[in-house]
Amino acid sequence: MTQHLYVLTGGSRGMGLAIAEQLLQKGNTLICISRNQQASLTVQAQEAGVHLAQWTHDFADGATASMALKTWLEKQPAQNYQSATLINNAGVIPNIGPLSQADPHNLAMALRVGLEAPMQLCAAFLGATESWIMPRKVVNISSGLGRRAMASQAGYCAAKAGMDHFTRCLALDEALKPNGAKVTSLAPGVIDTDMQVQLRSAAAEKFPDQSGFQQLKATGQLTSPADAAQRILNYLARPDFGSNPVSDVRDA
Repeated sequence: MTQHLYVLTGGSRGMGLAIAEQLLQKGNTLICISRNQQASLTVQAQEAGVHLAQWTHDFADGATASMALKTWLEKQPAQNYQSATLINNAGVIPNIGPLSQADPHNLAMALRVGLEAPMQLCAAFLGATESWIMPRKVVNISSGLGRRAMASQAGYCAAKAGMDHFTRCLALDEALKPNGAKVTSLAPGVIDTDMQVQLRSAAAEKFPDQSGFQQLKATGQLTSPADAAQRILNYLARPDFGSNPVSDVRDA
């Protein structure tokens, strides 16, 4: 029986883990690429009889991860799959504070993980599957902060804004091909993850918007990772997926 192939980055914790858990269903093949493996996913996959592979890569070196993905995909018989989807979810927030106080190595890591690696993985995924005739999709998990500036968040905002814009370029590239992939840079809403803890815990004197993030938590306005994952997968299944290269799960 042919499978639906999913390649997911950052699937070992938070929203990425929730996405992985929801993809472990009969008929799917899931490749998780993360810094660490998640034992609970292995157990769940075995219980469900679903093929799961967990690759460990540090996305500060996205070139190695993307080359591994390209090599693996080029060895796959295309007829084994009904569809192929890449979900670029991995990302980090650099040290919170004004850009004038940024550590250059920390800033470089955030941009490599949040922007460079997704571009490299998109190139590897789409290049290796270009001759595949089944539907192919790319979901780049973006953020509202890629579309709205925030003090003390220059690195993260820049990475997500870059993700939005390279996805626009990617959509134009793919539209010129006879069987081009459908792509979007998708904002998932405000989610109760470790990143939110990091923002709420930042020093108020370095992060003017800290109280706003604390208020989101206090008033119950954060989406759970499981709910956010379901919204993303529902968006992925929409018949108009890819019609807007920069999108939001809350779009009508």
